[in-house]
Amino acid sequence: METAARDNRLVLVNAATGYIGSQLLVSLASAGHRVRASARSPEKVKQLPEVEVVRADAMDAAAVAASMAGVDTAYYLVHTLGGGAGYVERDRQAAGIFAEAAREAGVSRIVYLGGLGDTSTALSEHLASRQEVGRVLASTGVEVIEFRASIVIGTGSTSFEMIRNLVEKLPAMTTPRWVRMDAQPIAISDVLAYLTAAVDLPARADPHTVYEIGGTEIVSYSGLLRLYAASRGLRRLIIPVPVLSPGLSGWWLYLFTPKEATVGRQLTESLRFPTVVSNDAAARDFPQVRPIGATEAIARTFAGEDESFAETAWSDEFRGRTTPISLVRAGRYVDSRTIHTGCPPEAAFDPIACIGGERGWYAFDTLWDIRGFFDILVGGPGHRRGRRDQYALVEGDYLEWWRVETVRPPRLLRLHAEMRLPGAGWLQYEIEPLEEGALVRQTAIFHAKGVLGRAYWYLVLPFHHFVFEGTLKGIDRECRALVEGPNTCPLPGAYGVALDKRRSAEQDEAS
Repeated sequence: METAARDNRLVLVNAATGYIGSQLLVSLASAGHRVRASARSPEKVKQLPEVEVVRADAMDAAAVAASMAGVDTAYYLVHTLGGGAGYVERDRQAAGIFAEAAREAGVSRIVYLGGLGDTSTALSEHLASRQEVGRVLASTGVEVIEFRASIVIGTGSTSFEMIRNLVEKLPAMTTPRWVRMDAQPIAISDVLAYLTAAVDLPARADPHTVYEIGGTEIVSYSGLLRLYAASRGLRRLIIPVPVLSPGLSGWWLYLFTPKEATVGRQLTESLRFPTVVSNDAAARDFPQVRPIGATEAIARTFAGEDESFAETAWSDEFRGRTTPISLVRAGRYVDSRTIHTGCPPEAAFDPIACIGGERGWYAFDTLWDIRGFFDILVGGPGHRRGRRDQYALVEGDYLEWWRVETVRPPRLLRLHAEMRLPGAGWLQYEIEPLEEGALVRQTAIFHAKGVLGRAYWYLVLPFHHFVFEGTLKGIDRECRALVEGPNTCPLPGAYGVALDKRRSAEQDEAS
């Protein structure tokens, strides 16, 4: 750990709730830095023990000045494009306020993330504004390290989420011819590596140093659409046409990427200009950063999303919310429901551990049978596998058309679907202890693949109300029966006993 070797310099990250800022906090803290996070809504800042949080609106000069007290290196990550018209002037003003506050506070260095673009030619309003901000930050004499990047690949990146929505939703796309303009996408992990390393960069002779950063592959936006499609096993037809202006493209994006629609028009205008690294200064001064290409960046993004979803405790994320929750996150569809039972967690877990097989799903078993029958018709396992053990589960067990992915009694059971689906599915049961009884949460997660996957999700979603609510009521009914009297499932808290017996039998068989 490098923490002991570091001095006690304080690092400020503004816009700490943004896409880059929220992740930079983690990267800087992990590198052993003292970190202060400033944000207009500090309650939304990711809580880390190593991070001090302060309130500061980028347009409030007094608040920005107060946030600079004692700071050595300050990261400027404000971008008001999402606020609509007038963002160029807002960004100019915010940068001026930040630069003046840094000068007054004696800040040694400002680190800024801007946009790539050939300065010798005309640029889009968006790219020109990004580069103007860098000049404004340097206008007061504080040393500025400016990184200029093209498309950032990672979950939550506006450009990447636009790609995700377009490819997943549209089997065929008509695109402007200029989306074939060269770009040099960069993985979010590499952006964070550069930004974090900038703290320890020796002082520059030039008070305003620009580093162009990018991945190892030069690829157009349409090329990225194809790379994404290939990584998901989707066939997509991309047809360039000469009649789509940036304005029309922005409205087109609004139809299929509504969340990113507010910035879509400006971003499509920027696609008309090449955003490619033109020198090796970043490689020379940051040899410890070894960027990856767009293909690997997309693969890592998917892997990171799968890992993140596998580790998500929905009972923590939705704590206090007992009404049904339906949302879309990182291309995954989530449907979460709860029931409050008067049983202790150990008793509530037993019927969950006994679910399926001879016990059934506690409600609407006929619907499960019909679904299993159709699964068999298309070559899936259906219901015919049953369960290996009716009263004990270990990770890797089959449970009808599910595979036990995680089991942590008496808190968690996570099943991964092995039925034939246009995507990947999980079913997760979590138990949250309460002063009186427990809260049982059932969460269905579906990573839809293409248009068919989305159609499937919305087709089965209405059945969730009946089937999943029925299952939760059945779990409550069964656990109360366990507490109140004999039942064919083990007695409350006996899951561990059943599991011990199974393991003992397996050991005897092996010996």
